[in-house]
Amino acid sequence: MFRGMVLVLTILSFSCVVAASYAVGAEQDNPKQGSKEKAPPPAKDAPASLTGCVDEQDGRFVLVDDHTLSPIADLAAEGFPQDGFAKHLGHKVTVRGTSIPGGARPLFRVRSVVAVSDVCAPESPQAGK
Repeated sequence: MFRGMVLVLTILSFSCVVAASYAVGAEQDNPKQGSKEKAPPPAKDAPASLTGCVDEQDGRFVLVDDHTLSPIADLAAEGFPQDGFAKHLGHKVTVRGTSIPGGARPLFRVRSVVAVSDVCAPESPQAGK
């Protein structure tokens, strides 16, 4: 009778271990419905482009809106000298790079500059006709 009891206890213990490991594995494969899954972090260096006019304010190059002339972003050269913006002063350009939020306006790390116009003025509706 003692041997029978030991056998039953051994089988029960083994069953509990198997059931517990199955439950842990199932929980890892299927998270609880009520729990919130973490969203992947936003891309830190997602490429972007901005169009506006290059200006210099307080010793810094900035991109301003061609309609209101209000600053859009501070410009930082990436892969070329900072004074490379000087040849685009007063011109409408499209800059490509990455935007870094902060301060009064974002810092835009510019990898390339494409000239749009030699003047800083909004395009007239008649230009396309």
